[in-house]
Amino acid sequence: MAEPPWSTICELVDDAARRYPDLEALVDGDVRWTFPELRDRVRGSARALMASGIEPGDRVAVWAPNIWEWVVAGLGVHLAGGVLVPVNTRFKGREADFILQKSGARILFTVTDFLDTDYVGLLRDADGGHGLDEIVVLRGAVPEGTTGFGEFLDRADQIAEADGDARAASVKGDDLCHIMFTSGTTGLPKGAMLIHSAICRGFQSWCEVIGLQAGDRYLIVNPYFHAFGLNSGILACLMTGATNIPHAVFDVPSVMARVPEERITMLPGPPAIYQTILNHPDLDSFDMSTLRLAVTGAAAIPVEMILQMRARLGFETIVTGYGLTEGSGIATMCRHDDDPETIANTSGRAIPDVEVRIVDDGGNEMPRGEPGEIVVRGYNVMLGYLDDPEQTAETIDADGWLHTGDIGVMDEQGNIDITDRKKDMFIVGGFNAYPAEIENIMLAHPQVGQVAVIGMPDDRLGEVAVATVVPAPGADLTEADVIAWCRGEMANYKVPRRVRFTDALPLNASGKVLKYVLREQAASE
Repeated sequence: MAEPPWSTICELVDDAARRYPDLEALVDGDVRWTFPELRDRVRGSARALMASGIEPGDRVAVWAPNIWEWVVAGLGVHLAGGVLVPVNTRFKGREADFILQKSGARILFTVTDFLDTDYVGLLRDADGGHGLDEIVVLRGAVPEGTTGFGEFLDRADQIAEADGDARAASVKGDDLCHIMFTSGTTGLPKGAMLIHSAICRGFQSWCEVIGLQAGDRYLIVNPYFHAFGLNSGILACLMTGATNIPHAVFDVPSVMARVPEERITMLPGPPAIYQTILNHPDLDSFDMSTLRLAVTGAAAIPVEMILQMRARLGFETIVTGYGLTEGSGIATMCRHDDDPETIANTSGRAIPDVEVRIVDDGGNEMPRGEPGEIVVRGYNVMLGYLDDPEQTAETIDADGWLHTGDIGVMDEQGNIDITDRKKDMFIVGGFNAYPAEIENIMLAHPQVGQVAVIGMPDDRLGEVAVATVVPAPGADLTEADVIAWCRGEMANYKVPRRVRFTDALPLNASGKVLKYVLREQAASE
C-alpha cells in the first residue's frame, strides 16, 4: 500500500482543500462548508490558539459532543502545533478533571447546554479545572470566567497568516498529535501518546480497505472524542473527500430520518444500531436506499444481521474490525469482499504493514485455532503512556509487541475472533468499561466498605456492570441508593445496573477477588 501523501494532520487539512475544492466537507445545521472553507476556519482557530499563548507541544482538551465547533477547535490544535486531548462527553466533573490535570491541558473547549448538561458547571462543582489557563465555550451560555468561541476566534487577527502557516508547516510526522485516555486495570485512566504519521498512515489504510470515497456522505454517530469518531470520522473524511455530517445524540428515529434527508451513504456503529433499525416497526416507511457502506465491531454479530443489512437496508459493503487506543485505534479489519460468515464471526486480519499474533503467556505463537493473547506490532503502536514508564513497559514488550489483554483465536487466513478478555474490561453499548475504575469511584461512597464489579450479558447493550458490595459497618444501603449515587459520580455506561450485597467477597489465596465466582453467583440469581 502506498504511503499517504501527508505525514501530519496539518498537511492533510491543506491537501483536502486542494483536492476537493468544490465538495461539501462539513454539514451541521446551517453550516455547509466546502473543504477550502473548512480549512480557512481551522487555520483561524489555530491562529487564535497561537494568540492565546499555545506553543508547540502544549496540550488542549475538547469536551463536547459531535458539533462543527469540535472539528474546527480540534483540528486547530493540530495546526497550532499542539496536542489534542479528547474528553468523553459522558464523564462527570471528577472524571474529566483527572484527565485535564494528568495531561496538563492549558485550554479546555467545552459546551454548557448538551443534553441539559453544563460541563463548566460539572467541572466547577467538582472543584476542577485549576490547571487551565482558560475555558472556551463552544456552544451555550458563557458563564463568568469563561470565553465564548466567537470572541476566542476573533483573536486570530492578532497573528499574521504567514506565521500561522509557518507553525503548521513546522509540525513533523513523529510529533505527538493526540493523547487519548484509556482506563487501565489500575483503575486510573492512562494517556496513550499517539503521533501524526501513525494516525495518517493507519487511517489511510482504513479508508482504502473499506472503500470510503469522494462524495460519500458520512453520518458520524461515533463520538468525536473516541478514536472511531476522530480518526475514522473527522480525519477519514479529509483523506477521501467524504462529507462529515456530525450526529450529536444517537437515537434510532433521528438517524433513520437523517439518512434520506442528507442522502447518507456511510453509517458506522456497533451492531446494536443496525439491529435496532432492522427491528423498527416503521422501517419500510423510511427511504434507506442511499446507504452503501457500514463499519461495525465491538460485539458479537449474527450472520443473519449481515444478510439483512444487505437485503433490507441496501448496504453494499459491510466491514468489521478491531483496534485499541494504544494501537492508534486500528489493528485488524475484514476486507469489503469477505463473505458474510467472515464479517460476522471475525474481526478480520492485520492491516498492511502491521503484525498480529496469538501468543501464550511466554510470548510463544499459538497454533491456528488455539486461543491466546492478541499482540500487535507495527507503526501504529503508541509511543507509550504519558508519564507512566512502568505501565508502558508492562504493555509493550522489549521486542515491540503491544500486549492487548484480549484473548483471541486466529484462523488459517489470519482472521482473528476475539473470544474473551484477559483483563476484566467489558463493553457497554460500544463503550469500554473497566471494573477497577468503577470500583475506585464507588469506594468514595462512605457506606461502601468493599466492592467488586463484573460485566454481565445484556440483550440491549451487550454487557452491563453488576456490583457486589460489602457495606461498611453500620451502613444502611439499598440497591436504589447505590445506583442513584453512582449516576451522579460516573458516566452512565459505567453505572451498575444491579447491585448485590454480601458479607464478604470471594478471595483467592493471595487476596484477589475471584470474579468468576461472582459471575456464577450473579448468573444463578
